[in-house]
Amino acid sequence: MSIISTDISKAVALLQAEDVVAIPTETVYGLAGNIFSEKAIKCVFETKQRPFFNPLIVHIASVAQLPNIVSYIPEKARLLADAFWPGPLTLVLPKQSIIPDVITAGKDTVAVRVPNHPITLKLLQQLDFPLAAPSANPFGSISPTTAQHVEDYFKHHIKMVLDGGACQRGIESTIIGFEGEAPIIYRLGSTAIEAIERVVGTIEIKNKEDIAPNAPGMLERHYAPSTQTILTDNISEAIKNNTEKRIGVLAFSTGCHHESIAFQIVLSQTKNDQEAASKLYDALHQLDKQNLDLIVAELLPDVGLGKSINDRLRRATVQP
Repeated sequence: MSIISTDISKAVALLQAEDVVAIPTETVYGLAGNIFSEKAIKCVFETKQRPFFNPLIVHIASVAQLPNIVSYIPEKARLLADAFWPGPLTLVLPKQSIIPDVITAGKDTVAVRVPNHPITLKLLQQLDFPLAAPSANPFGSISPTTAQHVEDYFKHHIKMVLDGGACQRGIESTIIGFEGEAPIIYRLGSTAIEAIERVVGTIEIKNKEDIAPNAPGMLERHYAPSTQTILTDNISEAIKNNTEKRIGVLAFSTGCHHESIAFQIVLSQTKNDQEAASKLYDALHQLDKQNLDLIVAELLPDVGLGKSINDRLRRATVQP
């Protein structure tokens, strides 16, 4: 029997009972639990097989709740929240003492955002606690952008996936922390760096840390298919070097013709980086099911959301 449902009241009841529920956001589906329930948060980590040194993002219903979660809000953080919330931007700020250490991996900062999905906003408004919600996938695997992706991963491990349709943005939120008053990008994501810089000026990127990451999504290998995947700016050349293999291709805007290609997906024939982002993870899920020997993924132009997509592809293709 399917665990996918559109019943918000059922999701509320499960979360109030300290269960976990997969929820939709505009970025990816999240595996959500009450941040104040040790049982629920332990279940989130265990279900995902996520290491406890990797902090979680707290999801709140509105910017008005931010002072309940954080103890200090820099002026540029206020500007970013006003500009992008609800939306795919996460802020890492000094936490209030009530925020459990397990949420923040023992750090004195907490990651927080207001998701831009009508169903999840309605859910959050009916709860008297925020939700921690990392992506609803086994740690390191391809993030889920449909309810079916989540059910395929966790059908026998969780009780419910709240169905909100396909995620419109398709890759995780951009994460911004602060060094003093200066904003720093910890994770490239669905809010383009160019849009952020229009609000706060030039911003530095520090988005790799494997030992004690300041934010989710900073580990070098992440978002990865089980099929071997290589990243290239020349698909034809990569195929020529692997003609003995059954190959799947993930192209940006133009397909490739070769007898070794068994399956191919073009992300955006119009070269639209938002369309490409929205389709990225679903395309990787599809390719991973084709019994391929190799996935060849094409780099995008390194501007706008192309930077974020390339970041995800690089982390998916790093060799262990």
